[in-house]
Amino acid sequence: MTVESAVMRPRRRMPWPALVALAYAAAQLALVVPHLGLGWDETVYLSQVDPHRPAAYFSAPRSRGISLVAAPVLAVTDSTTVLRVVLALLSAAALYAAYRVWQPLLGPGRTALAALLFAGLWTTLLYGPQAMPNLWVALSAVAAVGWFLRAAHPPAGRRALLGLGAMVAAATCFRFSDGIWLALPLLAACVLVPAWRRPAPALAVAGGFAAGGAEWIAEAYVRWGGVGARLHLSSTTEGGMGARWAGGMAWRSLNGPLLCRPCHVPLTHPELTLWWLALPALALAACVVAWRTRRDAVILLPIACATALSIPYLLLIDYSAPRFLLPVYALLSLPLATLAAHSAQAIRPPRVRALAAGLAAALLALHLSAQYEVLDRNTAAARATAARYRAAAHDLRGLGLTPPCLVSGTHAPPIGYDAGCASANVRGNNRNITAPALLHRVAREPAAALVRIRSGPPRYARTWTPHPLPHTGLTAYTPPH
Repeated sequence: MTVESAVMRPRRRMPWPALVALAYAAAQLALVVPHLGLGWDETVYLSQVDPHRPAAYFSAPRSRGISLVAAPVLAVTDSTTVLRVVLALLSAAALYAAYRVWQPLLGPGRTALAALLFAGLWTTLLYGPQAMPNLWVALSAVAAVGWFLRAAHPPAGRRALLGLGAMVAAATCFRFSDGIWLALPLLAACVLVPAWRRPAPALAVAGGFAAGGAEWIAEAYVRWGGVGARLHLSSTTEGGMGARWAGGMAWRSLNGPLLCRPCHVPLTHPELTLWWLALPALALAACVVAWRTRRDAVILLPIACATALSIPYLLLIDYSAPRFLLPVYALLSLPLATLAAHSAQAIRPPRVRALAAGLAAALLALHLSAQYEVLDRNTAAARATAARYRAAAHDLRGLGLTPPCLVSGTHAPPIGYDAGCASANVRGNNRNITAPALLHRVAREPAAALVRIRSGPPRYARTWTPHPLPHTGLTAYTPPH
């Protein structure tokens, strides 16, 4: 009897990063996509590429990257659900691709843990299927720093340099100001670290920033007369950027509202913010681990880039929104995963290590459940706001506003988008027309001026007819004709 020797095949490792990305996609599709309408900023970005609606005013600080991502979907359908599903799948794929860059640097386990720490945040889940730039800046930054570390050591392959340049370009295209704050520490590292003083990585960073910012710079000259003028107007739109402490506002708005401006909200559920308060201490502990284990590059560079990206949102503006710090959280997840793995390896007795692992898993599960609670509350708030926009648009159509038409005043961009009308404002951060020019347009097309109930009509609409819009908190004023 012949006995064939069995061929032992190597066991396949569990693809943990891919599983995290799949779980991220499933969570978005189940918890966010079915319940979310279009938000205020989303309608501005989408209107730029929507073939069926007039473009809303595009203010100086904005960049067009996320509009380009949504453009192919809007060219085919105007379904919000389809757009949400596509963006959810794209963001999950981008999460996997961004953290996959780090797998040769950290290993699959630590990479997956870092991706899970970031993907489990309520802000990451909420903005995955939204046409908003902050999450895409975050994932671009993660990939850019990973490609930088892989490209900074000779012989650097062309693939690493191209990846570095492409990811810096992507971050800059999604948000020009964030591209600046990402490029600065990377270029500083090329100067300050002797091992990284090579022209190729620095040129890749500079070239990527130039490519990603080319459209923003060209538009600055076409619409505002130059980069300096656009930066000045951007600062004015942001409320006047200058040295100030906004960390308290970021902390108080950590669990919502989605936009805190002016930011005078009280802190709700402080117990759910402990993870945020612990971030500086954990980052410092990761720096100690970097010094002891000689893994300084993969720990210190993400922390440096996260610190740089947090500067405008913690030190320069006087309002806050939870999404602003998404790039910071994405980058800090990498050294925190390394810190967690190092702490686990430092525990020698197997029983104690198993106990510590169980405790860590329980804490992670508790953290994720708390994030779900905050996600559910903010999703409901966003859904209610979008429902008010749709209700107001429906009522305006009942008043005779059909395209081409014009909506001005409070919440004009999102309500105008839902109604298929153009939007305009004579005051505020989105001022894009004068009162005489607005009245000239009103003479040629249906129009309405929106104000909050009991606020009274705008000066240009004093003779217009008021129409309360039920369940929206708004009154629409329409011209006599």
